[in-house]
Amino acid sequence: MTHRAAHASIVYWRRSIWNGRRCVPVLMTLDQGWLRARDRSGAELFAVPAGQVSGRLSRLGTLLLTVGGRRYALVGRGSDISPAPSPEQRHAFTDFWADRPAPVTGDGPGVLDEVFNGAAAWHTRTWRDALIANGAPVRA
Repeated sequence: MTHRAAHASIVYWRRSIWNGRRCVPVLMTLDQGWLRARDRSGAELFAVPAGQVSGRLSRLGTLLLTVGGRRYALVGRGSDISPAPSPEQRHAFTDFWADRPAPVTGDGPGVLDEVFNGAAAWHTRTWRDALIANGAPVRA
């Protein structure tokens, strides 16, 4: 039986590799086997069973997910000029964890990742692990 661990966080969808303003915050939640993503305005990007999501984690910590034939490059933090998460995203994130135990994330970020990258690679690794625990075919 698949372990259906809940997980939620704000990640950044890197819509352009060159333009930091197009690296936008997305609230992703994983609950009862369903992966959902909402943009800053609250619009749903996708809502699918975790088993229908595939992808891999790059060596630089980008989580490359394919959902319904569309590819999403997700990173653990935006650039200095990326939009900030909306108040609604932050509120929904807080509400998600209000009645759940804190997630078990194993080892924390490495020193270099923490210092130079704000733990962004660790952040996407926790997503990879949560997706795998929910039956998604995501590779390392």
